Amino acid sequence: METLMGLDCFVRSAEAGSFAEAARRLGITPAAVGKNVAKLEASVGVRLFQRSTRSLTLTEAGERFLLEVRGGLSSIQHAVANLASSAGQPAGTLKVSMGVTFGRDYVLPMLDTFLQRYPAITPDWHFDNSPVDLIAQGFDAAISGAMDLSPGVVARKLAPARRVLVASARYLDTRSPVSVPGDLAQHTGILIRSPQTGRVRPWTLRNLSNAEVAIELPARITMTDPDAACRTAEMGLGIALVSLPHALPYLDQGSLLRVLPNWYVDAGHIAVYFSAHKLLPAKTRAFVDCLVEHFESQNLAERFSC
Repeated sequence: METLMGLDCFVRSAEAGSFAEAARRLGITPAAVGKNVAKLEASVGVRLFQRSTRSLTLTEAGERFLLEVRGGLSSIQHAVANLASSAGQPAGTLKVSMGVTFGRDYVLPMLDTFLQRYPAITPDWHFDNSPVDLIAQGFDAAISGAMDLSPGVVARKLAPARRVLVASARYLDTRSPVSVPGDLAQHTGILIRSPQTGRVRPWTLRNLSNAEVAIELPARITMTDPDAACRTAEMGLGIALVSLPHALPYLDQGSLLRVLPNWYVDAGHIAVYFSAHKLLPAKTRAFVDCLVEHFESQNLAERFSC
């Protein structure tokens, strides 16, 4: 197991470009990472990294070694994870990434059932709206509406990803009617700015007949958080374009209303992403299956479909 830890530290350090970042991803100290890598180098008799105060780069031998061990290390880790299951049941720490509001409202409610069914699994759930590198950051799974399928990662669809226009009754009662998409140009827009790119993405509305039209809603207010956008719309300050899962609690309680209810933005699918490896850890498979079951029992796919 000591050699396995050394290999893991080596691969993570090579991917991250530093012992400090590798340590953060592994949950240990930078000194421990450096020590494990040094032991591995002593064991194989080859220097794997060129170290300086400012950088950490692979030697030529290190680059060859990384290509040879990366895939095999993943196979061994998954096999060990399955062997380590408690009394034949899924076990171990389950590291999952999900959005803050989405995870709290739609994933967290399944936790009690999940723990009762799999008591040997320890959830390590990260609520963060930033995209993650599933493999490089050591996540077992991630739930997202827009994630690149990098090599070694697969997705299982959970529900449609739709965006809708919402506003408060107070706002709509004091402004000109919105009967067709073209009317939006005369209104106040509350739009979402990507925290990654800093841009407000142009979206296209679609109706049930698959007609499409560009959204022309002046961006009077921009937010990076969809829940904040919903609350701003709730205050009567404009029309917000937000994902339906974020809008649903406000729609259900009646504090927001759909604007142009026959129109929506098709943003693909909400999915759970995980390793494509054949030896998928039992804990990850258990989580994915339980998540799919939860979405089905709560009828979330239909609720998110507009």
